[in-house]
Amino acid sequence: MPTTPTRNLANPLHTRRLPERSASHLSPTQLQCRIDQLVDTYLPLPHLNERLADLPQQFAQPTPRSWQPICWQAIAPEQIVGIDPTVFIAVLEGTINTEAPIRGYTQASRQYLAPIDARMARFVGGRVDAEGQMLELGLWEKEERRHTPALKQIYTQLSGYTPNVQPHSARPYTPSSQPKTDLYRHGLHRVATEYGATCLYLWMMAHTTGPLQSVLAELLIDEINHTVKFWGFGCWAYPEASLFRTGQTLFSALREKWQNPHVQGSLIHTLRRVTQTLHWSDWSFTNQAALIYTFGRVMQRLLQWQHRLTSDQLRELLGEP
Repeated sequence: MPTTPTRNLANPLHTRRLPERSASHLSPTQLQCRIDQLVDTYLPLPHLNERLADLPQQFAQPTPRSWQPICWQAIAPEQIVGIDPTVFIAVLEGTINTEAPIRGYTQASRQYLAPIDARMARFVGGRVDAEGQMLELGLWEKEERRHTPALKQIYTQLSGYTPNVQPHSARPYTPSSQPKTDLYRHGLHRVATEYGATCLYLWMMAHTTGPLQSVLAELLIDEINHTVKFWGFGCWAYPEASLFRTGQTLFSALREKWQNPHVQGSLIHTLRRVTQTLHWSDWSFTNQAALIYTFGRVMQRLLQWQHRLTSDQLRELLGEP
């Protein structure tokens, strides 16, 4: 898959890989160790700080991160470890369907952001003319749109077949009379989905070796970058936010979902859809437990990072909220 020749963010992350394993079995302890090592390698606190500090530069001169060279033909089924290969390939197919509607994601986010912060709106969804036609792609879209072709190529290398892509529809922009509240609710959902993608790719890396793991690392680095930028922007834009307010927002979304089971966009709807798309019921208990452990370890690291952020640092980076 061709990539645009652009500047490469400093990536010491590419210097370490999990050890190769020829055995298809991994014990729960081995999986936990692999996940811990991946968290320490790809989410060190200095790296998270760098990714947030990079945001003003990306406002001024949006430049996609270049990927390392990938030997696509070297990807093979024997590089899958600790999970049934058919289940892993099914997870891949589900991930493709989740990643595919990127334009719908970016334009909804751009519209929620536009009344609040034009810089972030452009970073996420680019620029459009009066008729809504794209004039410039957002940097987030430029980086995310590489994921579906990469995942499709991995799927074909592992299975020998072209994936049957059936992307779901992204929830459209649905504003109310309170744009800042709208953005807060939408932003929670966006951070949650980026965090979820980070955890899923890290979990997939824990079940792979060699070239297959290397290409998943590129997707993981993108998702970490976006998670940190969205999370940090949210801390800056909503300095008054608290766990209580977050809980209120999530409870409101749950109530809305309870009153109208067909509503899209709630975290419960997303969780239910993702578990179905990724064939969660076909996973072994060890694989399920490993993903839950991954979510916990990544959240622990992100909260540790957020705890060290100060309002002065955020204002220095992004100005007055």
